[in-house]
Amino acid sequence: MATSTKSLSEFSSKNITDISSKKFAIVVSEWNEDVTEALYSGAFQTLIQHGAKKENISRKNVPGSFELSLGAQWCAQDETIDAVICLGCVIQGETRHFDFICDAVAQGITQVGLKYNKPVIFGVLTPDNQQQALDRAGGKHGNKGDEAAITAVKMLGF
Repeated sequence: MATSTKSLSEFSSKNITDISSKKFAIVVSEWNEDVTEALYSGAFQTLIQHGAKKENISRKNVPGSFELSLGAQWCAQDETIDAVICLGCVIQGETRHFDFICDAVAQGITQVGLKYNKPVIFGVLTPDNQQQALDRAGGKHGNKGDEAAITAVKMLGF
């Protein structure tokens, strides 16, 4: 989580494992595309910087954040995939729709990881407004995509 003293792109180098032979799936929501593309870029570059091979990183798009869980499940059931990273952005609106979507996505992604016994990472922003999203997608608070990718790497070293 970003705070006034810590960026999403800052992390400890503890538990960094060799990922040169690991395969990753990145599932990206098309909704709020300007934000999710920045999250994807951060995640992809972080994996490459830590030793992943480009050919071992696959990208799958889903229409919105609600669909991340099923997209993650389809990727996780592939036994060659070592970790799945889910990237999305749900911006608070005037209705309770935000609460239902965020809760369903968090629960769904969690269940996929438990079902397939592999890292399935929640890289979904839940900001109050567009500016907060941009600030966390490569802006002043770093990039949640970086954080999601390094979380996958660290979980593979668990």
